[in-house]
Amino acid sequence: MFEALLLLSFGGPEGPNDVTPFLENVTRGRGVPKERLAEVADHYNHFGGMSPINARNRELIAAIEKHTELPVYFGNRNWHPLIEDTVAAMTRAGVRQALVFATSAYGGYSACRQYHEDIARARASVGSQAPELVKLRQFFDHPEFVAAVADGVRAAHAELGPEHADKARLVFTAHSIPVAADAAAGTPAEGGHWYSRQVAEAARLVAASLGVTEYDVVWQSRSGPPSVPWLEPDVADHLDALHADGVSAVVICPVGFVSDHVEVVWDLDNELREQAARLGMGFARAATAGAHPSFARMVGELIREHTDGLAARGLGCVPSAGCAVNGVPCAPNCCRPAGSRPQ
Repeated sequence: MFEALLLLSFGGPEGPNDVTPFLENVTRGRGVPKERLAEVADHYNHFGGMSPINARNRELIAAIEKHTELPVYFGNRNWHPLIEDTVAAMTRAGVRQALVFATSAYGGYSACRQYHEDIARARASVGSQAPELVKLRQFFDHPEFVAAVADGVRAAHAELGPEHADKARLVFTAHSIPVAADAAAGTPAEGGHWYSRQVAEAARLVAASLGVTEYDVVWQSRSGPPSVPWLEPDVADHLDALHADGVSAVVICPVGFVSDHVEVVWDLDNELREQAARLGMGFARAATAGAHPSFARMVGELIREHTDGLAARGLGCVPSAGCAVNGVPCAPNCCRPAGSRPQ
């Protein structure tokens, strides 16, 4: 019954003139000061006004197309191709029912439920002829995702060279969110904290596949007023602490991100790498899953869970807020806290 796949992502600017409009889209309604927008714009301008995320997603689409006969469409939340335009194009092409692969492995509002909001908004913008869109489930513990991330860590260790590789501390990092938002991710009866628990579980699974028993899970790229608590420790503070403890090298694995974008290539590849150099520490950053063959195979499997009744695979012991049942889509309210209104 499914006639297409929509890859749905965050989006990013692809030229200097895109940067400010893109950031305004991202922060609309949040009251972010213009000074903060200008500061973040400088990060994009460092790379010629471009984020790598759209290019990486196009590479992933090409890889996915090897694992499905469905035509693959591309839409974003914050920049072109916008999901509203893509769903309109799908409608004109006669697509009546499609699957949606969102480029986030985890639960919670920004990582999962907001993509459901994007889908609903896009369908509403098209009207009654819009196709039914079914979001694929969370995949933080899928063995192919774990394999792709683990390969990135192996390559990063090799990059360090023999003088550091055996001494390097493995540090997993993900985008920080407010502590209150994390507590509200998933119903209290199920323990809440879906996002941080799933990130920690993905890190555990990757480390176990590598035979690593000692590692850290930290957070990055926080924003907002200092009075609002966010998930900690921050990756930069943690690097200082490791140095103080005598650690001579680190491998940073951005397990919370499935694709490179500015918060990876600026926050880690520039700022954190420079910090490590000042401290005299060896530094290597593992690749994101990106268009890794295992990751593309995983998307093919997620599709076949719906088209062919393929059994869902998962390695972890942290539940997915109702998303792990074979053939059952990621429900629009799966990451909705108890007591809040259904969407």
